[in-house]
Amino acid sequence: MDINIIQAIILGMIQGLTEFLPISSSAHLVLVPYLMNVKSSLAFDTLLHLGTLIAVVSYFWSDVIIMTKSFFSSLTDLIKGSFRQELQADQFKRLSWLIIVGTIPAGLMGVLLKSEFEALFSSITAVGVFLLITGFILWLAERIPKGNKEVKEISFTNSLVVGIAQGCAIAPGISRSGATIATGLFLGFDRELAARFSFLLSIPAILGAALVQAKDLTSGFDVNTTVFIAGFLSAIIFSYLGIKFLMGYIKKHSLVVFAYYCWIVGAAALIWQLVL
Repeated sequence: MDINIIQAIILGMIQGLTEFLPISSSAHLVLVPYLMNVKSSLAFDTLLHLGTLIAVVSYFWSDVIIMTKSFFSSLTDLIKGSFRQELQADQFKRLSWLIIVGTIPAGLMGVLLKSEFEALFSSITAVGVFLLITGFILWLAERIPKGNKEVKEISFTNSLVVGIAQGCAIAPGISRSGATIATGLFLGFDRELAARFSFLLSIPAILGAALVQAKDLTSGFDVNTTVFIAGFLSAIIFSYLGIKFLMGYIKKHSLVVFAYYCWIVGAAALIWQLVL
């Protein structure tokens, strides 16, 4: 790894902002190091993802705590035979199970299609094409009538569909937040709920990816520890800011501006690849 402190902070910022803004962190972590002429490491990338995990858990801490308690409480409901009624009556019990169900598709796709997805990370052309697709998804999501579904109205089928969108976002250039928020809007979710559901759904996804890559943390600290810490803290700070910004932004503003951004960067990547 040949990254200095300034570059680590920049990469942490890129990871943090693009993980939760609908513009694809994976695409930026392919393109930006290439432009900066730096080579990262799996250990460093894993640490950046842990930073984003800490940020999203911190932002939704109260939701996470209540959902965790509600999940274990719902197991008691299952024994008592009141599971279905409680899921309808208690939004946090329902939300905890919706998140679990929505996590399944990405987990299966990550395991079954791991090699296919990994091969795409070496292709700037693939990144460019997928960014164009992300832009189209965001643009289309803003062309449908606004929905107002609340948690109690979200079905487990809805959750699975959003989960499939999250699974597709393993491909570099398909924004995880963009795909899941847009899918929520397609399914009639309230705008703020679509973003909240997307971010809560990211917690087990990021945690799972970090656990798979955990072995890299023990073998990657062969460089200046300060560089790792700088990138890690940068990822936490900018992830938190990215979440806070989008949660406020989506209530009153369109996602089309992010579609334009994805189209511009995607087209630039394709042109760059053709020229080079």
